[in-house]
Amino acid sequence: MSIDTRTAAAPSSTTGDSRVHLSFARVVRSEWIKFRTLRSTVWTLGTTIVLMVGISLLIAWGVTSATSQGGGSEDFGGIVGANVVTGGYYFGQLTVAVLGVLVISGEYGTGMIRSTLAAVPTRLPALWAKALVLAVTSFVVAIVAIALSILATRAMLGPVDLAVDLGDPETARILFGTALYLAAISLLAFAFGALLRHSAAALAAVLGLLLVLENVFLLIPLDFFREVSPFLPSTAGSQLMMPQAQIDLMATTATGTVLSPWEGFAVLVAWVVVLLGTAAVLLRRRDA
Repeated sequence: MSIDTRTAAAPSSTTGDSRVHLSFARVVRSEWIKFRTLRSTVWTLGTTIVLMVGISLLIAWGVTSATSQGGGSEDFGGIVGANVVTGGYYFGQLTVAVLGVLVISGEYGTGMIRSTLAAVPTRLPALWAKALVLAVTSFVVAIVAIALSILATRAMLGPVDLAVDLGDPETARILFGTALYLAAISLLAFAFGALLRHSAAALAAVLGLLLVLENVFLLIPLDFFREVSPFLPSTAGSQLMMPQAQIDLMATTATGTVLSPWEGFAVLVAWVVVLLGTAAVLLRRRDA
């Protein structure tokens, strides 16, 4: 009578099938779980929506008050309805910039980045996953804020011929351009956070660039500043939210370069790509 040894060896052959592979989709899912459970995410995104809707209501009230007193939309620089409902983008960019910095610098501040990089030893998938989650969320939140602004201001803008026409190509470019702009600004701030790895330093750098440096360049009447100013990130990217008539008017009076809407957005994207690429290189070389 013989013994069949193949039966005894069978259980050990199944241990390899139980291994969990680290894919980019799994890294994105883990970053999404961290992102949506942070209290700062809820506050910054909620503040973004409130600011954008509230400021669009104030602008709509100002326009309708002026027209009821004999003025017209030309008194406000020839703005269109899309400009009214996206008028809160200037303050919205500040909140998404804060969120972009905190998404990465917060982990360095708490030391959690070491756990993240231990789970993703190749490092770069974690960086790209954080950037992807941040950009998509910022874009979606901006779309929600714009939609709510359209609904909130519709009753005021309709009687003064400034109602938003979603079928107009220029209106669509301004509305979706605002969401694209805010997503790009959040990534710009994220890149500063990844480079500096300190929340206060990164916030000072990105807000100083957007609020101080770009305005200083606009105010100084020297050729160097006039030539460089159109290529700074916010100045260039905001071209995407301007009516073509306003850009044409700028071209007749400007002494420097006047970018088209998509040229301006391409310059903003170039800033994001260069800064994120530098952050990726340093992430591979520096200790956590």
